[in-house]
Amino acid sequence: MFLRFMIFIIASSYTYQNTYSQGVNRADDHAPISVMGDHYHSAGEVMFSYRYMSMAMEGSQIGSSKISSDLIATTIPNRFSSMDGQPPTLRIVPTKMTMNMHMLGAMYAPADWITLMAMVNYLDNEMHHSTYKGMMGTTVRGSFTTKTSGLGDTKFSALIRARETESDRLHITAGISIPTGDLDQTATILNPMGMKPTIRAPYGMQLSSGTNDFIGGLTYSQFHDGWSWGTQWQSTIRTGTNDENYTLGDEHRITGWYSRPFPFTSNFSWSTRAEYFNRGNIQGMDSKIMGPVQTADPDNYGANRISIGLGINFATGSGHRVALEYVIPIQQDLKGPQLKAENQMTLGYQFTF
Repeated sequence: MFLRFMIFIIASSYTYQNTYSQGVNRADDHAPISVMGDHYHSAGEVMFSYRYMSMAMEGSQIGSSKISSDLIATTIPNRFSSMDGQPPTLRIVPTKMTMNMHMLGAMYAPADWITLMAMVNYLDNEMHHSTYKGMMGTTVRGSFTTKTSGLGDTKFSALIRARETESDRLHITAGISIPTGDLDQTATILNPMGMKPTIRAPYGMQLSSGTNDFIGGLTYSQFHDGWSWGTQWQSTIRTGTNDENYTLGDEHRITGWYSRPFPFTSNFSWSTRAEYFNRGNIQGMDSKIMGPVQTADPDNYGANRISIGLGINFATGSGHRVALEYVIPIQQDLKGPQLKAENQMTLGYQFTF
């Protein structure tokens, strides 16, 4: 479905005509900074990049409806309730989470038709919780925060030029994600009985998929005098099962953007973007991740989300680019309960020579 949708968009776009001239330095030559692998390079060119991405989540949702912490604690079944000492409902409820990511990237074009790309990530996650007292009721025993951080997975991709004219370009992305992050991060919690055990952190707080994942996509960009637009489909397909006996859900993104230089200068541009994101549920289960909390259930990770973003770009004639984008969801359908996304901010720097 995703591929057919993208082919339709790309095929339709050829009805447009424009007079964009290659080689003219424009800030809108690139997609918004949150879009990965949006462009390729000419033979011999090198680019280094750094991105800082911060995503905030707060409040729980099932499907498209919000649900209160009290309602989760008193009505949502705990799938581990048959185990000794486990309450019948989810007595530990996440209230908010921040995910910060530092991304270092490099691109090199050995030939005009192909650009090689590598990216390493450092993750810093923080989740806040409320713990309800005992086996039932709405009395809150207390709150606690868990944190995990470290190296994430490493990605290698090839961007293969499929079409380039004076007015548009199209390329294919094919790559792999290598599991270089941890799957055994731990956290100290406050349980409903008032004890503070150290346990394995839930799936969303781990730093890796634990599998070799395929990355594939298509990116199309078109340029007019005074404005540009583009669209991208990109998917991450999980392969096999990791060492802890589970597989993260596949992820798919379809995004489209419109960008326009500021009046009287081509060095600054602003952009607006829409994105559809789909993530499947986790298959399998880590036997060490369990407890009366929604994040311990692998069935609570599927999501469909539509977001919009606003960005700004600054590019110089000497190969430097600085860009910022702020994204907010406008619709979410969550296989929950799970925390809903509130916003995402990406700040980036790129240098090409």
